[in-house]
Amino acid sequence: MLVSMTDRLQTAPARTRDATKSPLGPVALTTLLFGAFLPMLSFFIINVALPAIGTDLQASSGELQLVVGSYGIANATLLVVGGRLGDGFGRKRLFLIGLTGFTVMSLLCAIAPTIGVLLAARVVQGAAAAAMTPQVLASISSLLTGEHRARAMSMFGVAGGAAAALGQILGGVLVDADVFGLGWRAVFLVNVPVGLVALVAGVKLLPETRADRAQRVDLVGAGLLAVTLVLLLLPLTEGRPLGWPLWTWVSLAAVVPAVVVLGLHQHRSEKAGNAPLIPPTVLRLRAMRIGLLLAVGFFTTFGGFMFVFALATQGEARMSPLEGGLSLLPMAIGFFVTSIYGPRLQIRYGAGLIVRGWLIQAVGYGLLGGAAAMFWPDVTPLTLALPMLVAGFGSGLVMVPLMGVVVGRVPPAQAGLGSGILLTSQQTCLALGAATVGTAYLSLAGTSWGQGGALTAVALAITAISLLMVPVTRQLRTNPSAAA
Repeated sequence: MLVSMTDRLQTAPARTRDATKSPLGPVALTTLLFGAFLPMLSFFIINVALPAIGTDLQASSGELQLVVGSYGIANATLLVVGGRLGDGFGRKRLFLIGLTGFTVMSLLCAIAPTIGVLLAARVVQGAAAAAMTPQVLASISSLLTGEHRARAMSMFGVAGGAAAALGQILGGVLVDADVFGLGWRAVFLVNVPVGLVALVAGVKLLPETRADRAQRVDLVGAGLLAVTLVLLLLPLTEGRPLGWPLWTWVSLAAVVPAVVVLGLHQHRSEKAGNAPLIPPTVLRLRAMRIGLLLAVGFFTTFGGFMFVFALATQGEARMSPLEGGLSLLPMAIGFFVTSIYGPRLQIRYGAGLIVRGWLIQAVGYGLLGGAAAMFWPDVTPLTLALPMLVAGFGSGLVMVPLMGVVVGRVPPAQAGLGSGILLTSQQTCLALGAATVGTAYLSLAGTSWGQGGALTAVALAITAISLLMVPVTRQLRTNPSAAA
C-alpha cells in the first residue's frame, strides 16, 4: 500500500503536466490551419485579378463570375462528403490528399492557356479544398480538449478571416508587381510553395485520427445538391451577358423541383437510419434555422461585394490592382482587430456581439455608399479608408463569432453536423453572392447609373440587409438553449 501511494505521488505531477500540454504543437497546428487559410485565400485573392484575366484570356463578365462561382459550388457540394471520408479513411490522409490536389490545381490554374481550362481547374481545386478543410475542425475536435481546443477553434476563425481580408490585398500586390511577367497567374502560383511546405510538415507532424464509427457517404445527396446549385448559379451568371435566353429561365424554374427532390431524399435517408448530407432534424433546430439565415445574409453580401469592388475600382475609378488592393487594407485591419479580440468579446457578449457587428457594418457600408456617390470616379484608397475600416470592423464582429455562437446553441450530439451545414452554407453563399450581387451590379453599371452608381446601390443594399439581420440575430439571444 505504501508503494502504491508513493507511485501515485510520483506520477501525479507528470499527469498534471501532460494535461496542460497540447497534443498538437505550434507547427503542427499551424500546418493544420493552412487547410482553412488556403481555400479561403484562393476564393478572395482571385477577385482583384479578374480584370486582368478577362483581358488576357478574352473572358466575358459571366465567365469571370464563374471563375469565382465554380470554385464555390464544388467546395460547397463536397464539404460534408469530405468530412465523412475523413472520418472513415483517416483525417490526416484526407487532409494530405486534399492539400496535394489543391496545390497541383493551383499550378494548373496558373498555367491555364484558356478560360475553359481555368474553369475546369477551379472546379477540381474547389473539390480538393472540400477534402482538406473539414479535417481541420475534425482533427481539432478529436485531438484537443478544454482551453487548447477553444484556442485552436478561435485560430480557425482567425485563419478564415485573415485570408478573406488579406486575399485581395495580396492579389493586388502580385498582379501589380508582375514578377517575371506572370501578372494574374501569380495569384495561383503563390499557393504552390506554401502547399508544398505544408505537405512536408503534414506528413511528418500530423497525427492520424478516425471516427469511432464512420458514417456512409451520401453521394446521391451531394449529386442532387450540385445539380441544384448549377441550375441556380449558371443562369444567374450567364443570363445577363447572353440576353437571358429561354434555357436560363427553364434552368431557374427547375430549381424548385430540384430542391423538393433533394429535400425528399434527405428526409427518406435520415428516416432509413442513414447519414444524409443535410440532416432534416438538424435543420429543424431553431438555432440552426436562425444561423443559416444569418449566414445567407452575411456571406452572400460579403462575397458579392468583394467581387464588384474589384471590378469598380479597376474600372471607372481607374485604380491599379495594387491601389484596389490597398483600398481594402483598412478592412483587413478591422478584420485583424476583431480576430484578435473577437473570441474574448464573444465570451462576454455572446450573440449580442453579432448584433453590434451588424450595426457597425451597416454604418460602414452606408459611409462607403456616400463616399462613392460624392467622389466617384475620383476615389482613392484614402477617401475610402474610413468607410472600409468601419465596414471591416463590423464584418469581423459578425463573421468571427458566427459559427461558435450558433453551434454553441445546438445540442452537443448534433454540433458536428451543424458545423458542416454552416460551412456548406458559407461556401454556397460566397458563390451565390458573386452570381446575384455581381449580376445586379453589372446590370446597373451598363445603364446611366454607371459603375459608381452601381457600387453605391450595392453598398446601400448591404446596409439595409445588415439592419434587417439585427432583429433576426436577437432571436439567438432570447433562445440560448436552442430548443426546436
